[in-house]
Amino acid sequence: MADKPSLPKILKLKKKFPCYNTMAKIGCCEGDKVVLVNPGEVEAIMKSVPKGKLITIYEICKKIAKKHKVKGSCSLTNGIFVMQAAHAAVETNSKLPWWRTLKADGFLNEKYPGAYNLQIKLLKKEGYKIIKRGKKYSVKDFERNLVK
Repeated sequence: MADKPSLPKILKLKKKFPCYNTMAKIGCCEGDKVVLVNPGEVEAIMKSVPKGKLITIYEICKKIAKKHKVKGSCSLTNGIFVMQAAHAAVETNSKLPWWRTLKADGFLNEKYPGAYNLQIKLLKKEGYKIIKRGKKYSVKDFERNLVK
């Protein structure tokens, strides 16, 4: 989770980037400026999510892009940082509310500590209703509680 002095780095989006398809889904086009950030920026946004609120990886990417005045932020690396922050928080008993960070469309993250079980437990403790959608789980009406 250590930050690198070479980041943040602003790049022009290319089709060969691993995150290109996801970036295109959120409106980025080849040649648009995008940013790669340090894990610390992602973790800071996760820390800022208060009880009673949720955030998705897309909202994290939008906040980072806005901060750096670019079209997008790499959802792939940000997703990796989210998962790493969650595991580090559990291992160190940190107060980081990682369970409030959801995947797209309100889905829970199966790569978080305890797979779905721990995230479900912590979200239910905060009053959220969890629904099963196929083999995955999501927070019912998650949009109502998203951080603005």
